[in-house]
Amino acid sequence: MSSDCLFCNISKERIILENDFAYAIHDGFPVTEMHSLIIPKRHIYDYFDLTKDELFACDQLIKSLKESILISDSSINGFNIGMNSGESAGQTIFHCHIHLIPRRSGDVVNPRGGVRNIIPGKGSY
Repeated sequence: MSSDCLFCNISKERIILENDFAYAIHDGFPVTEMHSLIIPKRHIYDYFDLTKDELFACDQLIKSLKESILISDSSINGFNIGMNSGESAGQTIFHCHIHLIPRRSGDVVNPRGGVRNIIPGKGSY
């Protein structure tokens, strides 16, 4: 636990789902409605530092959260799952977290390429 880390000091009221090794919250700056974060409880830098137990726990939360999101909003027909690892990759909070971003038909003009669109011009192939 890091005393100055946002995710190590998250308010219990923000937690929407949790297990022994990880928890989930709604993103504070969502890119779509119901955009959520899955966060390991142990303070670690990124995905590559997760233990097998933490990986499994995060995966369980991703799947459970996906199901509950689909039940609550029938307009959702896709998801992006993503992580930023390192400042050059866009990481701004240096505690591992996984984005679960619900997608709806028409939420962007052309979704082709998905996460490849983080580099302009690389999404269409």
